[in-house]
Amino acid sequence: MASAASEACQLTVTALGRYAPAHVSVLLPLHDRLRRVAATGSWQIFATLPLRTGLAGRVFVSGRAETVHPTTDGPTLPPDVYSQTCVPLLSPTGAVVGVLTLDWTEPAALPAWQATAEQVGARLGARIAQLGGPPVESRDEKLLRHAANLTAAVDEAGLVDAAVDAARDVSGLTSAILLLARPSGLRLVEPERPHDAQGDLEHRIRKSLTRHQSHPTLERLTAWVHERGAAYTLAEDGAVGLGEQELPLPDGVSTLIAVPLGPAETGGLLLVADELVRRPDPTTVNLLELLAAQAWICLDRLRSLAGLRKRAGSDPLTGLRHYGSFGERITDTTPGSTALLAIDVDDFKIINDTYGHQAGDQVLVELARALETALRQGDELYRVGGDEFIAVIEVGRPEEAAGIAERLVTAARRVGRTISVGVAVQNDAESPERTLRRADAALYDVKREGRDGVRLAAA
Repeated sequence: MASAASEACQLTVTALGRYAPAHVSVLLPLHDRLRRVAATGSWQIFATLPLRTGLAGRVFVSGRAETVHPTTDGPTLPPDVYSQTCVPLLSPTGAVVGVLTLDWTEPAALPAWQATAEQVGARLGARIAQLGGPPVESRDEKLLRHAANLTAAVDEAGLVDAAVDAARDVSGLTSAILLLARPSGLRLVEPERPHDAQGDLEHRIRKSLTRHQSHPTLERLTAWVHERGAAYTLAEDGAVGLGEQELPLPDGVSTLIAVPLGPAETGGLLLVADELVRRPDPTTVNLLELLAAQAWICLDRLRSLAGLRKRAGSDPLTGLRHYGSFGERITDTTPGSTALLAIDVDDFKIINDTYGHQAGDQVLVELARALETALRQGDELYRVGGDEFIAVIEVGRPEEAAGIAERLVTAARRVGRTISVGVAVQNDAESPERTLRRADAALYDVKREGRDGVRLAAA
């Protein structure tokens, strides 16, 4: 009698619930999760779970029925559940289209019940196939799924991928592109993971925007949507209504939705397009606006967290990494290649005592910038004390490390200061702490000999 797969599932669990001393439920696949579409009782259950999670996920993947009992090394079952039976729902071709679970609340003839559940699972799977397969995802479910993906992004690249995937899926259009505000203006963001179905249109749009990211009409469009806080839809006649110049888009764009992302100064623009005339309905546009708002909230959070991590690992005065970061760094050194340069500012106490701590701070900032400039790409500079710095570099021979130290001394002189540098290359079987002590000893040798120089520690 069922006219839809979800109705067939609910009728099945209701019938089983009359006879089985168990909580009965049916889960059907939805993207990368199993969604519970029917259940008996009113106990707390998970609405969805990852495909490979728990007994239901295992049965869905294997296609084999299982009955389990709670054990110390087995599955974790609710306190009122005696055991659990899970069987696959099989289509007439043998494909798994879902799972049927029975959480037993009292002892029962489990082998016989499993056999019965397998017969029911086969019949229900066949009926679901007849009715067109598992129910499709609703718009609300789709929006919630993408919102969860945006929230789960751990970096900006992952967030961009999640945002453009969501825009394509929710709108039904083929192409989605994100532009973010940078110090140099609005800039195209390339996804980290190319879209599998990325067509020629999206490729051509990206190519065109790369050439014209400062195009005046694109800037006016961005300002327009941010000023109104609403999306702009390009009609099939191609009228932009923002000036005589056309948008810098290639031929073939028949549908375009421009959605504001965050504030105008720091946010960006989400462009969703298609070669066909789609005439997006207001609900679709509103959903894209909601997704863009969620993407911005997540992006702003990621940027704030990145800033906090940077400040937590950096010296607030110079911006260099501090002693804690240095301690982590020297746990990963290479004997024979890693060199430590112990650096001390000459006569720094005199500067502080004569001109005050504010002047001393300014000296440290100037020196930090000068030393960073003198180092090579990949070399690392840390501030580990008041006027003490350490550089960690990788070299092919000790003389190379000494040469880099000489460059630091020269850079300090250019800003009107002098430094003393002790250099030590890590020996085989030598701890990083021992290497640092040798660099410090070489540094004090330079101090004793008049400062403003370099000393390479003996191996």
